[in-house]
Amino acid sequence: MSVALEQAPTTTTPAAPPINLTPRAASEVKRIVAEQNVPPESKIYLRLRVVGGGCSGFQHKLDLDEKVDPKLDDVFEMHGVGVALDKISQLYLAGVTVDFHDDLNKRGFSITNPSAKGTCGCGSSFSM
Repeated sequence: MSVALEQAPTTTTPAAPPINLTPRAASEVKRIVAEQNVPPESKIYLRLRVVGGGCSGFQHKLDLDEKVDPKLDDVFEMHGVGVALDKISQLYLAGVTVDFHDDLNKRGFSITNPSAKGTCGCGSSFSM
C-alpha cells in the first residue's frame, strides 16, 4: 500500500506577521508593481530586510523580489501584497510598521521600528 504525500508549500507562513504593512503602503506597492509590466503568472514580493551600514550600524532595506527561498524566508500576505522576510532580519523587525506618505512635505515609504534604540542624524540608520 502506498501513501501519497502532499507536496510542501514553497513558502512558509508563521501564525502572525512580525510587521505591519499599512493599506497605503500596500496600495503603493501594487501601483509600482503594475508599472513594471510584470507578467500575470509572476509573483512579486515586497522584501523588507535589515542590513549593516549607516552611521548607527543597521539600515532597513525595501526591495521588490521575484525569488523566495523557503529555507531562508517567511512569506506573509498583507492587504493583497506578498511580503518576504528573511529569518535573520526578523530578529530586528518585530513590531515594525511600513507606511507610505504622499504629503506636501513628505513622499515615500517610512519604516517605524519600535525596537530601535537610536537613529543617526539623518534618520537612515538605527542601532539596537
